[in-house]
Amino acid sequence: MEVEDRAELCFPQFPNTSCRKPLFPWPETLLINIVFYSISLITVALNLLIIISISHFRQLHTPTNILLLSLAVSDLLVGLLLMPVEVLRKTSCWFLGDFVCATHSFISGIIISASIGDMVLISVDRYVAICDPLHYTTKVTRRRVQFCVCLCWLYSVSYSFLYLKDLLTQPQRYNSCYGECAFVIDNISVTFDLVLSFIVPVTVIIALYLRVFVVAVSQARAMRSHITAVTLQLSVTPTTKKSELKAARNLGVLVVVFLMCFCPYYCFFIAGDNLLSASASFVIYLFYCNSCLNPMIYAFLYPWFRKAVKLIVTLQILQPGSSETNML
Repeated sequence: MEVEDRAELCFPQFPNTSCRKPLFPWPETLLINIVFYSISLITVALNLLIIISISHFRQLHTPTNILLLSLAVSDLLVGLLLMPVEVLRKTSCWFLGDFVCATHSFISGIIISASIGDMVLISVDRYVAICDPLHYTTKVTRRRVQFCVCLCWLYSVSYSFLYLKDLLTQPQRYNSCYGECAFVIDNISVTFDLVLSFIVPVTVIIALYLRVFVVAVSQARAMRSHITAVTLQLSVTPTTKKSELKAARNLGVLVVVFLMCFCPYYCFFIAGDNLLSASASFVIYLFYCNSCLNPMIYAFLYPWFRKAVKLIVTLQILQPGSSETNML
């Protein structure tokens, strides 16, 4: 009987302090691993295509695409680092040590914060493009967008460090036994994180896109009704290009999908429920799967992405002067 009990432990040599192995039937464990490692691989491949596309083709070096590039980098890191480790953490004992566990939590915090920041920047970009189109090119330049993206990632690193500094200095403090990778937060930290990482950015995103939606609808009606320029000046904003309205719609889909995947994760996280439960695993995987959905949205909504993928897959980007290809 004692031998059987030891066989169920992650570290049988430490019977008093070792965690028990997760009680998943092997067919279920195999299915989970196949599904989520496949999603991880697809996520990495698709986001790598986005990064190569925007980085290589000069015509795609627009302020909006720079924001999409930053989002693709964070999505790539989700598929490369967070998804595989999360599957490992849920389906088997943790054999990678306390330091790797703490580092994983730290990197996870950076990536999630950067993704949220990118979505806020995308919302601001569309707000200026739709609501103040005459000054968009002067207000939103590539250099300013690059600076904002760098600031976003710097903030994410700083915020995660301050939020997880106790975990980094004492990696084993939240583990109740050997073979576990756990992270517990106190009520003060939960409240602080709730405001900065959930309430404020989500409120900003929703408020800006509601404003964009109202203005876009009014301008679409104006264009359909052939209202004169004088009448248009009495409305909220001047006439916006059709391409800007289409871009706002496309990026709006991106933001809505992000919020649908993000809100359940964060609501569960701040509720303080058991993060090792099956429902917790579901909302975490749902949030991570958003990184795979984003490039699929590009594939459906952006012709330039489909064209770029064709050029990349056929290795035409290796030809001299391919970076000057007309993509739009």
